[in-house]
Amino acid sequence: MRRTVLKALLAAPAAVVFPSVVLAQAGKIEKPRLTIAVGGKNLFYYLPLTIAERLGYFKDAGLTVQIPDFAGGSKALQALVGGSADIVSGAYEHTILMQAKEQWVESFVLQGRAPQIALAVSNKTLPGYQSLAELKGKKIGVTAPGSSTAIMASFVLAKAGLKPSDVSFIGVDGGAGAITAMRTGQIDAIANLDPVISALERESLIRIVVDTRTLKDTLAVYGGPMPAGCLYSYGKFVQENPNTVQAVTGAMVRALRWLQRAAPSDLVKTVPPEYLLGDQPLYLAAWSRVKEAISPDGLMPADGPATALKVMQSFKPEVKGRAIDLGKTWTNAFAQRASAQYP
Repeated sequence: MRRTVLKALLAAPAAVVFPSVVLAQAGKIEKPRLTIAVGGKNLFYYLPLTIAERLGYFKDAGLTVQIPDFAGGSKALQALVGGSADIVSGAYEHTILMQAKEQWVESFVLQGRAPQIALAVSNKTLPGYQSLAELKGKKIGVTAPGSSTAIMASFVLAKAGLKPSDVSFIGVDGGAGAITAMRTGQIDAIANLDPVISALERESLIRIVVDTRTLKDTLAVYGGPMPAGCLYSYGKFVQENPNTVQAVTGAMVRALRWLQRAAPSDLVKTVPPEYLLGDQPLYLAAWSRVKEAISPDGLMPADGPATALKVMQSFKPEVKGRAIDLGKTWTNAFAQRASAQYP
């Protein structure tokens, strides 16, 4: 047994970083019943999670998974902090924010390699919009305050010389509520994702002013690769439940692989009908726009965490003044093993 483990350590560099993963290959799942909190499950940002659930990949991995859906990523994070969730499907940036609060939270499989968030202004309340400075004092709809949509908007505003306190962030969720808020003039601008953004564009309700739905646009906005949706948990949970985390990661990587190969007809047959917002062609058009933003393998890009840290430091005083150990905010060990298992 000792020779077998030593051979695995020598053959798998990722295992040297996280030795317990060596045993995860054939070990007993420590926690077969899990809760994964998510904020806005219908959004493409979290589509890999839905695919893993709908196609039975979690069940295949020996897991029984509950997925409560919250209004935004910050609410899903609260579920983890409060102990009602084991794992969060949320924004990588939250791992940095939690470390600034002296809590070790670690991402272990990446869902998105671009944020897929667009900032748009209302054609109704800001018909003559010319610059971001005009958003001072305005109401900006986000999925939830503190979520990835609010983070993106705050970063963009900071580049324009505005502080988050210069605007009012209004939680409008990532579905019909966001569309209604814009239709009725409750908000002056919106930071949200597809298919919501595409639905608002179709009705000519908005004008997009900053876009991160493609890799090219993301590089232009952030100046580097910006990791987005991921699965994360407390580092202690990851350490103590390596077989469970490996099983979850395997299911997610299977979903990522499926999304790379699936035809549009496969997608609409798999997601719940309500995700389509009553317009299948619109949904598929939006999907074609953001598909490249989905991670193909669950791996964190090497320079992605540094970009995310720069973003958080630009407007979060509690992050700017802290020494953040990025190496503790993510690991590729589980995704590397899963990617080899599901080529």
